Amino acid sequence: MAQVNIAPTKSNLLAVKEQLAIAKDGYELLEQKREILVMELMQMVEKVKLLENDIEKQINKSYPTLKRMYMSVGRDRVEQLARAVSYDFNFTEKRVILAGMTFSSISVELPKPHLSWSYLNSFADCDKVMVEFFELLRLLTEMASIRTIVWRLAREVKKTQRRVNALDKQVIPQAQEAKVYIESVLEERERENIFVLKALKSKNGGML
Repeated sequence: MAQVNIAPTKSNLLAVKEQLAIAKDGYELLEQKREILVMELMQMVEKVKLLENDIEKQINKSYPTLKRMYMSVGRDRVEQLARAVSYDFNFTEKRVILAGMTFSSISVELPKPHLSWSYLNSFADCDKVMVEFFELLRLLTEMASIRTIVWRLAREVKKTQRRVNALDKQVIPQAQEAKVYIESVLEERERENIFVLKALKSKNGGML
């Protein structure tokens, strides 16, 4: 047993027992929190995987549509139409509650595409490109939001794991060691007191 730097008194024993009980309760609560956080993290990671698949599919639709538009009207005309497009995007902060914790995330409200080309200057691929790339932008925005939450969840899992390890490997063992040390010293003192009392009693009886 390592040397314990604490006075072996009854008051210290009560304090150590209280510390040990609190540490064990804290360990159980943190372990439950860690398990819930890990479960939530895995669910969010699964969402990321599904979104990655949707984004890949959308990319495979959007860029061929843009390529067809280039081939249909020419690069100069596409760039001219692109410069005429102007949209405002509303960014808002939203709160997401997971495992009893609140996480901040960014949400973007996408405007509806204005498919208002004149008859003479209208091309079917123009409207289609707008629709396809707005959908891609929506998916990318959702991905950014979820990835932010995943990163913060992972950081919280790591922080909680460190606290669990500290209680399990340091706080609880040290409190248990202190408890055993104080109890052993107090028991030894009790045995010595009993021995002394018996010796005194025996001595007094002999004198009578």
